[in-house]
Amino acid sequence: MKLSKFKYKLPEELIALHPAPNRDESRLMVLNRKEKTIEHKIFKDVIDYFDNEDVMVFNNTKVFPARLYGNKEKTGAEIEVFLLRELNREQRLWDVLVDPARKIRIGNKLYFGDDDTLVAEVIDNTTSRGRTLRFLYDGPYDEFKSMLYGLGETPLPKIINREVVPEDRERYQTIYAKHEGAVAAPTAGMHFSRELMKRLEIKGTDFAEVTLHVGLGNFRQVDVEDLTKHKMDSEQIFITEEATEIINAGKDKKKRVCAVGTTVMRTLESSVSTFGHVKPFEGWTNKFIFPPYEFQVANSMITNFHLPLSTLLMMVAAFGGYDFVMDAYKVAVKEKYRFGTYGDAMLIV
Repeated sequence: MKLSKFKYKLPEELIALHPAPNRDESRLMVLNRKEKTIEHKIFKDVIDYFDNEDVMVFNNTKVFPARLYGNKEKTGAEIEVFLLRELNREQRLWDVLVDPARKIRIGNKLYFGDDDTLVAEVIDNTTSRGRTLRFLYDGPYDEFKSMLYGLGETPLPKIINREVVPEDRERYQTIYAKHEGAVAAPTAGMHFSRELMKRLEIKGTDFAEVTLHVGLGNFRQVDVEDLTKHKMDSEQIFITEEATEIINAGKDKKKRVCAVGTTVMRTLESSVSTFGHVKPFEGWTNKFIFPPYEFQVANSMITNFHLPLSTLLMMVAAFGGYDFVMDAYKVAVKEKYRFGTYGDAMLIV
């Protein structure tokens, strides 16, 4: 499977810059793989496709305000720092990306906040773009963390080309987000409102939660034509005993098991027994799913409309069938569906 097969023409005006006024009122395109049909619905209609003892699997990761703006010592040049992950709590060490990377050297100090509230020192060049920073703060850890996050901004993807506004802090997050650690939101889950989840619960749908801390690898460009040569960034995942019991029970009863988002699908496929059951797991995954691929766990999925040449589109094409999904994307462009993080949704059954 070649990279160029995932190219399609996406008019820029179809990239959603803002979320729908209400979470569950985005548009929903429903693809039926067996019948090869496409239906046009509103997201809250998703309830019509799920019944008693069907299972929905959610990613309960929580996005933290990962984007910081600071200034370099002496020159005062503005530097953007993107927090990727905390490496050492006691030493205040963080793995970060800096932009522009070429201006930063080991030993440089960076200042954050109007009155240089927080100072960091560059202590390592981990990759061509990445750095390790030590934040120079002696106070209690909780105080440091709240100061860091107070200075941080909601890390909207660069494709959303506008100022970050206060509503983004709430809307660039699922309502069931619990475990902090993501620098990008699991976007399929952002369509679920409390009311819709309550209605699904009343209908008897079972919920299972897994965790995958979404990293920036989702947005990294694939730069090889042969997809077998592309390496995904590793992301941390957690699958509890409780979640595996709910998911496996749904499978054993031949019910609908729905992965809410590509991150859930990747998590489930990263820990499967030879019998197609999910196993409890805590660790890292760099699984890259593209066609052809045989899925072991979920038999339906909810996802957003992804950008051309993205690994997310490749996974959806593997699940829905390459030709069917690419045809559906042509329909989505024609019908002016909204694409990207804050865009509309697709249900594949």
